[in-house]
Order: sequence, then C-alpha cells, then structure tokens
Amino acid sequence: MLDLDDYGTSDFLQILKRRYPELLATSNSSDAVSSAHSPESSLRSYEGTTVLAVVYNAGVVMAGDRQATEGYQVGERRIQKVYPVDRHSAIAVAGAAGPCIEMAKLFQVEVEFYEKTEGMNLSLEGQANFLSHLVRSNLGLAMQGLIVLPLFAGYDLKRQRGRIFKYDAVGGRYEEDDYYAIGSGGKDARTTLKKRYTPEITRQEALEIVAEALWDAADEDIATGGPDLIRKIFPTLYTITEEGVAEIPEATVEELYRELISRL
Repeated sequence: MLDLDDYGTSDFLQILKRRYPELLATSNSSDAVSSAHSPESSLRSYEGTTVLAVVYNAGVVMAGDRQATEGYQVGERRIQKVYPVDRHSAIAVAGAAGPCIEMAKLFQVEVEFYEKTEGMNLSLEGQANFLSHLVRSNLGLAMQGLIVLPLFAGYDLKRQRGRIFKYDAVGGRYEEDDYYAIGSGGKDARTTLKKRYTPEITRQEALEIVAEALWDAADEDIATGGPDLIRKIFPTLYTITEEGVAEIPEATVEELYRELISRL
C-alpha cells in the first residue's frame, strides 16, 4: 500500500521520480539521446504532425490527422494523436511520436491518480497547470530534438464554456479563446480556421471547419495525412461538452469529407 505521507505530495510524476526513476524516459536519457543524435547514429524517430481545437457554442471540437512521418517517408498511417484525459478534457500531441504518446498517457494517469487520492475532480485550470509541468520536465529531451508540443482543451464547468490551452517547448502555458492548431501543418490549418471561424458556431459548423482545416493542412504540408478513402483512414475528431468527451464516429467523419470533396 502506498502511503502518500511518505512523499508529501499526491503528484504521481513526483512519486514515480522518487520511487522508480528508471521507468521515466526523461530521468536518465540525456546520454542515450545525445548518442542517438550523433553523426554516427542512424536512429530515426517518428514525427506526429497536425492537431487542432475549435471552440463552439456548446464546447470544443478537438482533432488530429493520423499520419506519422519518418524523415521523408510515411512511418505510420493510423497513429492516435488525440486522447481523452477525463470526462471533460482531452489532449492532442504533435512532435516526436514516442515522447508525445508517453506524455499523453502519463498525463492521463497523473489526473486520474490525483482525483483518486484527493477524492475530488481536478479543475480544468489545474489540469492545464499539471500539463505545463510535464512539458517542462521534457526539456532535456526537447533540447536534443525530441520535442513534444501538446494542445489541451476541455469544458470548464465553472465558466460553462469550452477552453483551449497551448504550450511552448519549455512549458509556457497560453490560452486561446477561439481556435488553435499546432504541428507541421498547423500554420496552414490556422489559415483556414481564421477565414471560416465565427463566434458561437454550432457543433456541425465546427466539425465542418475542422475537417476543412485538416484537408488544407494535408494539401500544403507533406507530413500531414488527409482522409484516405481507399484505406478508410480518417482524421480523429472529438467533441468535449458538459455531457462529456465523445469521439465522432468514423462514418460521420467520412461523410464530412465526402461532402467537402463534392464542394471542391
């Protein structure tokens, strides 16, 4: 049985660092990463690409493409970049795929551990602060080229609205009121969002805008994967509302893209 009094904290990451530091990739990985990036090394990592979030009148839509690249090749076509955190929040990640997935899953565990040990839900603001700490703890790997850039969104039960948080590589946290996109195709996606977004849009309008933004990003950025109608691979879309986090069915996403293609 774990006695939290022995550690003086309910922060899962801090307890893990003290008790099992060898389980964390960020604990003693600088030498390994340095050698991996030396001229003699041929180690290459997968890179996740474009994710985005849009606030609408009842919450937030969060989405990500499915492609990961390995240099100038497709490394993976079905990678997951959006992860529910708790009932009212989700994280999307772009950057070095391995550390991205690790951070997303560790963040899920952090929040769940806190809520179980403290007996209360962690506020959206508190979760955003937790994530800032996780990003900062990855600074050693980021300086070696394994950057993780998360996008965090959720429904704030106190403010009764959707909120979006973005981060820089050193853990700085910044809030966006309406929309944001990160990753290699983020700039192209933001261009579409800037043109199409209006305040108080509906859920359906938000889904259509997100689908179009990812389409435009994939059209301009070689690392971003668009809808693959032959393989039936489509971007991942989630809604986050007062009722909770819900994934948009693949059939609905396919229909969004077929309608978009018919208008082009």
